[in-house]
Amino acid sequence: MSLFLLPGARPRHPDVDAWFQAADPLRDLVRPWFETLRALGPEHREILHDGAPTACLGEAAFAYTAGFTAHAAVGFFHGADLPDPAGLLEGSGKRMRHVKLRWGQAADEAALQALVTAAHADIRART
Repeated sequence: MSLFLLPGARPRHPDVDAWFQAADPLRDLVRPWFETLRALGPEHREILHDGAPTACLGEAAFAYTAGFTAHAAVGFFHGADLPDPAGLLEGSGKRMRHVKLRWGQAADEAALQALVTAAHADIRART
């Protein structure tokens, strides 16, 4: 069971706050999802990793948000192992999966919340 550890993660990282302060509507699209990740508990940490706000349980990364040119994403480091009955997860890598969000397209918020909850439970089990 491998974990992706980010030793610089801390309770409220200033680089993450700065990322969300930039004027970018796609970042605004994922801000509520990162706030959901932040609210999962006092042991949660965060860091800007590869230019993306990343949520950790302690030092173990489990989710991230990102804004790209045409879409935003909520991603999961162990997404390939998450239950996804709504079929939201995309990606073909060994571990990581993401959910794309686009302006003007309604997201299945209940299904995405279920993925966040599952990712949180998964990282707790792994740590």
